Amino acid sequence: MASGFFAILDDIAALMDDVAVASKVATKQTAGILGDDLAVNAEKATGFLSSRELPVLWSITKGSLVNKLIIVPIVFLLQFLFPVAIKVVLIIGGLYLAYEGVEKIIEYFFHKKENHEELVEDVQDENAEKTKVKSAITTDFILSLEIVIIALGSVLDKSLPIQIMTVSVVAILATIGVYGIVALIVRMDDAGFKLMKKSNNQGFLNTLGNLLVKALPIIIKALSVIGTIALLLVSGGIFDHNIKEIHHFLPQVPEMAKQFLYGIIAGLIMVAIVTVGKKIYLLAKK
Repeated sequence: MASGFFAILDDIAALMDDVAVASKVATKQTAGILGDDLAVNAEKATGFLSSRELPVLWSITKGSLVNKLIIVPIVFLLQFLFPVAIKVVLIIGGLYLAYEGVEKIIEYFFHKKENHEELVEDVQDENAEKTKVKSAITTDFILSLEIVIIALGSVLDKSLPIQIMTVSVVAILATIGVYGIVALIVRMDDAGFKLMKKSNNQGFLNTLGNLLVKALPIIIKALSVIGTIALLLVSGGIFDHNIKEIHHFLPQVPEMAKQFLYGIIAGLIMVAIVTVGKKIYLLAKK
């Protein structure tokens, strides 16, 4: 009986070892999308009052965990029953990301003056905060879907228990890693002020604290740009990898430039459709 117990422990240890190796491979496969996920979500989690930054980020983090609890079993079920549906869902998600990215660009160039003063007021409004959190969780859902699918794709040759555990590990690490780094970014200024206070405004710690405080607005602006580019790259990558008709299109163009172009084109089409749809809806109401 004792030997049987130790045999079970040995099997569990072997399984954990296989999961660890598979998780390492899956994490490498998803590294690119994790970087985009970080840029997009860092941009989404900024722009709030200092007192609301961590509560908002915690709300988004919880939403991200719920997303993955929904996505992981659904992806495994679809992979078993109807694999084509995964591509369809990904493409629909890609259209949403492309729309969001192009909408940001249009808003920046054509509505910047109109929205500049409203932006600071809006993020202080409770409803506006809920809207931004909801938008962040929706975007996270699509990015999480791609992370889970890529992770699953890297372990399809493994047994089902290893697949489930590996994908779950990657999903949890993605949430903790991404939002942990975002939390550090949005609290940079607070850390800087504490260092300055601790050093009595003298010496290396004061210089470092001052640097952190001054760097935060620059980083936030940079994240806004990087996040928008990431949205378009992720959406274009979804189209490039899941639509055969365009995968081999423009073979001479670098892959990243091609995916960015696909994201821009899809986004412009979606913006046009949404704009026309809104006008038709408003006319129908009259």
